[in-house]
Amino acid sequence: MLIKVLYDKDTLDKNLHTGWGVSFLIEDRVLFDTGENGHWLIENMEKLNIELNRLEVVVISHDHWDHTGGLWELLKKRRGLNVYACPHFSPEFKNKVGSLMGNLVEAERFAEISKNIYVTGQISGEYAGQYMPEQALIMKTNNGISVITGCAHPGILKMLEEVKKIFPKEIFYLVWGGFHLIDKERRFIELIIEDFNKIGVKKVGPTHCSGREAEEIFKNKYKENFISIKVGQMLEV
Repeated sequence: MLIKVLYDKDTLDKNLHTGWGVSFLIEDRVLFDTGENGHWLIENMEKLNIELNRLEVVVISHDHWDHTGGLWELLKKRRGLNVYACPHFSPEFKNKVGSLMGNLVEAERFAEISKNIYVTGQISGEYAGQYMPEQALIMKTNNGISVITGCAHPGILKMLEEVKKIFPKEIFYLVWGGFHLIDKERRFIELIIEDFNKIGVKKVGPTHCSGREAEEIFKNKYKENFISIKVGQMLEV
């Protein structure tokens, strides 16, 4: 299953835009998050020869500007897209999707959204003392299951535990995205990695809000199984 990195803080090509937030395209038909800037996202898609008419579904991990920001320009260009969001997203978000002719799907529970591609459904989390629900994306292939997180506000381990409940017999092939470890101490990050090893995560790609220090610690621990995520990159899972 092919994944293309459309938006993140680092890039393989200086002609592609970078910024805060993430956006990943799976099999040219499912988009996970949209970064902070819609114009930059669209321009990156054009430069990477992404055909908008092939896009079927957009999954938004959580209701923060750096994950929803690109959605509005995208909906203007691709009317009628299915937009998977958590039920507890803001009324403002839901109304705006409707006003731009998007088809809002409130994913409270685990669901298959395209062949072998799933959302976890809403997982309770917290940010800055406020309730922050979030969902992750799951891909099932011959290698096992791969998981993408936007920011992992519920906690990256909690989110993987929820995935394991759904697929108890599958191995974790690749876990990547935002782990929200940017403000955590080194020992906390090391304990997270120990738990990754205990549950058998084979490859990792922390990026975005994971923080540079966490990325380096993961890299040192995972060595050749560490993936540095950059705009313009293509990953096969």
